[in-house]
Amino acid sequence: MGKVISLVNQKGGVGKTTTSINLSASLGVLGKRVLLIDLDPQGNTTTGVGINKGEIAKSIYDVLIEECNIKEAILKTKYQNLYVIPSTINLAGLNAELLEKSRTEMGFKKGEQLKKCIEEVRENFDYIIIDCPPSLDVITTNALTASNSVIIPVQCEFFALEGITQLLKTIMIAQKTLNPTLDIEGVLLTMLDSRTNLGFEVVEDIRSFFKEKVYNTIIPRLVKLTEAPSHGEPIIVYDPKSRGSEAYINLAKEVIERNGNQQQ
Repeated sequence: MGKVISLVNQKGGVGKTTTSINLSASLGVLGKRVLLIDLDPQGNTTTGVGINKGEIAKSIYDVLIEECNIKEAILKTKYQNLYVIPSTINLAGLNAELLEKSRTEMGFKKGEQLKKCIEEVRENFDYIIIDCPPSLDVITTNALTASNSVIIPVQCEFFALEGITQLLKTIMIAQKTLNPTLDIEGVLLTMLDSRTNLGFEVVEDIRSFFKEKVYNTIIPRLVKLTEAPSHGEPIIVYDPKSRGSEAYINLAKEVIERNGNQQQ
């Protein structure tokens, strides 16, 4: 059964989508079969793996409102072992629709739609990676309910820990009420500017706060990493010899190793 991992942080601009794309592609290169679910109405993950939004017939929105089966929405990307369920702007209305349905339909649980859908395809993948929106709403609740664990990307900047307490509370509530087995897979330090001392001070703060949950791999701040999605390519294709490519391959190896240790 595939492991379901959500990338969650209600702060925008922390490298969540960049990591979703590049971790998924790197896991694929390392021989793992990966399904990447774009759960953000902006759909940046979708375009970041080379999918033209104008050609999308079925999206994650259609899956969650039960307009189609999840298998109908899965697209094969041109990258090794990487599949995607795309997102469109229609997803922006899902919160209101699920809340309304929970009020009008007896027994309807607005936070469990994604989990039910994923169960149908879990055995076909080694990893299912979910890119969540920068919010703590019903869409993110669906992701937390469906996931085995979460990866929290944290930018190496002065206000890095701001909002983390709220996020951890949300995860704890999800554990208590929706998903008792939900775990923090790891904390990923992103956008490190190695030219400043501040970045390294933040690294120490995060490591002292989260301890062994923090990945050894740190994602550097690189122009190439921000350019790659606009070309519809993961960094391992756009610039395979870059420090960004090396970092995400190392992160993928850490994710595989941690899961190997957990299963023993």
